[in-house]
Amino acid sequence: MKNIRNFCIIAHIDHGKSTLADRLLDFTNTVTVREKQAQLLDNMDLERERGITIKSHAIQMDYTYKGEEYILNLIDTPGHVDFSYEVSRSIAACEGALLIVDAAQSIQAQTISNLYLALENDLEIIPVLNKVDLPSANPEEVSDDIIDLLGCDLEEIIHASGKTGLGMKNILEAIINNVPAPKGDPEAPLQALIFDSVYNTFRGIETYFKVINGEIRKGQKVKFLSTNQEYFADEVGTLHLTQTPKQVIKTGDVGYLITGIKVASEVKVGDTITDAKNPTQSRIDGFEEVKPMVFAGIYPVDTEEFEELRNSMEKLQLNDASLVFQPESSAALGFGFRCGFLGMLHMEIIQERLEREFGMTVITTVPNVSYHAFVKRNVEEIILVNNPSDLPDPSGLDRVEEPYIKATIITKSDFVGQVMSLCIEKRGVITNQTYLTTERVELSFDMPLAEIVFDFYDRLKTVSKGYASFDYHPIGMRESKLVKVDILLNGNSVDALSALIHFDNAQYIGRKMCEKLRQLIPRQQFDIPIQAAIGAKIIARETIKALRKDVTAKCYGGDISRKRKLLEKQKKGKKRMRMVGNVEIPQKAFMAVLKLND
Repeated sequence: MKNIRNFCIIAHIDHGKSTLADRLLDFTNTVTVREKQAQLLDNMDLERERGITIKSHAIQMDYTYKGEEYILNLIDTPGHVDFSYEVSRSIAACEGALLIVDAAQSIQAQTISNLYLALENDLEIIPVLNKVDLPSANPEEVSDDIIDLLGCDLEEIIHASGKTGLGMKNILEAIINNVPAPKGDPEAPLQALIFDSVYNTFRGIETYFKVINGEIRKGQKVKFLSTNQEYFADEVGTLHLTQTPKQVIKTGDVGYLITGIKVASEVKVGDTITDAKNPTQSRIDGFEEVKPMVFAGIYPVDTEEFEELRNSMEKLQLNDASLVFQPESSAALGFGFRCGFLGMLHMEIIQERLEREFGMTVITTVPNVSYHAFVKRNVEEIILVNNPSDLPDPSGLDRVEEPYIKATIITKSDFVGQVMSLCIEKRGVITNQTYLTTERVELSFDMPLAEIVFDFYDRLKTVSKGYASFDYHPIGMRESKLVKVDILLNGNSVDALSALIHFDNAQYIGRKMCEKLRQLIPRQQFDIPIQAAIGAKIIARETIKALRKDVTAKCYGGDISRKRKLLEKQKKGKKRMRMVGNVEIPQKAFMAVLKLND
């Protein structure tokens, strides 16, 4: 056990975690020349196309140092704020972390938040300055920033380059010398923590775990504590580039377990595995339950595919424990699911994975956050509003509270004005402004979560020319003056398009939505009024004109009343058609409502 080291790599987006992981695998000869490829651990097509890491990936390396064999378990983590839950799971399975900072971009918001996550779990931090070979690198200044942040010495910062492979030997030696070996009692009953699981069509569910105490053997009968189910360990092994079966996984090591489980709900990430005959009395503290930030409805295009969609969602949830869903129905779209996501990128990824991995075509409704509505009755009662259509009647409503976040933005000092005006436009209140250096400023805001859900991140990148970095955490609920804006098409309310909006912005957003829908909904044989309403009061209106045939084409000369008669006849036909006509809303319209500023 004293020769095992478990460590993860944490950093901001695009600071070179996956590339550095590739170089470490090359240096320790874990991958052969034939197997080598860029971003080796990003094995989902989506990750390769977007150039981001979505899932944490574990891999084991062997390294000889001063004549001793060491086993190094590396866990590569995502950098995007939407996937910080993956990072917290990886951190729970490690004793140390490589904190990677880009020598050109210096410390960014996500670097700091991931660092705090690691420090809360008492991990040993090894600072690495990556990309020192870039022409725009500024290692001296960035080293000073790291020293201010961590309080470490200049000698402790390792200079490295994921591109050229510089500094890999120093990183591996620092891991062996500085990261503590896992603690645990090999003689105690088995106690292992599940930190991830994957669904395999042929072998059932593969569970990834870290052994805290005791050991796990092939063929042993194991028990999952949260469900109290017992299984035989058909195969255990370690995670090299491919899975390597072993007879036994000892204390402190990381491995996988195959038990032939087929039902997704029986494996919970953060659960404890123990021996069925000699069970442990205590369960390991898992990770805190994930809190979804953004809610949206996902509906199958074909209503008959509802059950198939449910199965696909369950399999996805295995691999992505931060996805939360429950069934709901909508008048416009039939049966589907109300899903909770960590952010907009997370929502896009889930939608794309459903289409690619399971062949499902789905419609996503306008995302929103969850509110608390307080109702005036004899006793004050709180109603959780996940969907604008759940909002109680305004006459019985006392107040509505919405979730607020503390947003941290690090930007160049030239863009402070633009960033501030963007945040104030989004109802943010500035709480702090500190100059980290003469060039870089850290701004803190209290903002409503609903305002950052749609396009805030994109617009922040635009106003700061790509320099600003952004991170947030929830700070609780606050009272707000919110109203429900309904969209009426041809006089009928479309529940999938209604939204809860702050009173001051309601008219502006209502008008924008109507304009947007007018461009997107195809013309019909009759006029379609598009209206935005608060309760019974119409606040905006647009009309999609009917496709008309020129009925007066053959009528030339003579009295004007002949033409009038034909036009009146056409008008009556259109009116009758409008009473029975249905308006189909294309999927584009649901998503375009979000991008009102384009």
